[in-house]
Amino acid sequence: MTWDETAPDGGTRLVGAEADGEDRAAEAALRPKDLAEFVGQSTVREQLDLVLRAARARGATADHVLLSGAPGLGKTTLSMIIAAEMNAPIRITSGPAIQHAGDLAAILSSLTEGEVLFLDEIHRMSRPAEEMLYMAMEDYRVDVIVGKGPGATAIPLELPPFTLVGATTRAGLLPPPLRDRFGFTGHMEFYTPEELGHVIRRSAGLLEVEVTEDGAGEIAGRSRGTPRIANRLLRRVRDYAQVKADGVVTREAALRALEVYEVDERGLDRLDRAVLTALLKLFGGGPVGLSTLAVAVGEERETVEEVAEPFLVRQGLLARTPRGRVATPAAWQHLGLVPPPSPDRGGQTGLFGA
Repeated sequence: MTWDETAPDGGTRLVGAEADGEDRAAEAALRPKDLAEFVGQSTVREQLDLVLRAARARGATADHVLLSGAPGLGKTTLSMIIAAEMNAPIRITSGPAIQHAGDLAAILSSLTEGEVLFLDEIHRMSRPAEEMLYMAMEDYRVDVIVGKGPGATAIPLELPPFTLVGATTRAGLLPPPLRDRFGFTGHMEFYTPEELGHVIRRSAGLLEVEVTEDGAGEIAGRSRGTPRIANRLLRRVRDYAQVKADGVVTREAALRALEVYEVDERGLDRLDRAVLTALLKLFGGGPVGLSTLAVAVGEERETVEEVAEPFLVRQGLLARTPRGRVATPAAWQHLGLVPPPSPDRGGQTGLFGA
């Protein structure tokens, strides 16, 4: 099960990596069109460039590509670039939309030669569709079952050569037979602040927004290593600068705008800080069980575990231990609080259970 990064009021979190309708519309205008224009992911970009160049030189379709990584890092953008580099059309669908083998058969049977099929969240596809995809990827053939019971007949259907680009946020959930059929696998890493600064300046140019170097740097530092979040913050700071300032995205405008939107200097929002505050003030830094912590912040257990914790762990502010969640010294420092005098709180084992 996956959980959307939604705010308590039901809207998308400003620093959530999931895309909403506004993000999709904005991303369509801001997406790079080729690998040379794509910012970041230097290793994946170089490897993919070799794969695509070799395929073009052979006059063949490119190998199937699997892209893994957190939401918002550019997997959809890369799939579109693959199609553009191969001068081929692209068809976009997702794993949750394919719940029956017949759904997949309908899509595959309508592909043209060389077409790119982008399958987002491929790990959420149904098992019967997965098994049909094995043969389609390897032999460019599917067996369509007609009828039921003893009278059922398998009709083989030949497919034109195509390139499947699968995207997943959880590569470990893919069954090995499916994972092994991809000719190239690329893992998308989080971006550095310098790379995000480049993304922001490029997007500002496309949006016709004037942004200073330190303004772009301030937004980049709060973007959680994710271009989608960087572009979303840029649009919100642009709004603030147009209404409250002279329309230029400066560092001062970024500071004031992101204070209004409750995004602090490390990219934490209200939910992140609520989790840390409860852990430190109510439970002395832990260890505390996940369910207890969720009740303390008034959120569902899954929301805390899937939405808030990953970034807090990645930032070194929270640790998951067998005894429960524990705050790190950096968490106390970030919230400006003084930790309890005893550095060893292991004696509290079981004090705040799950």
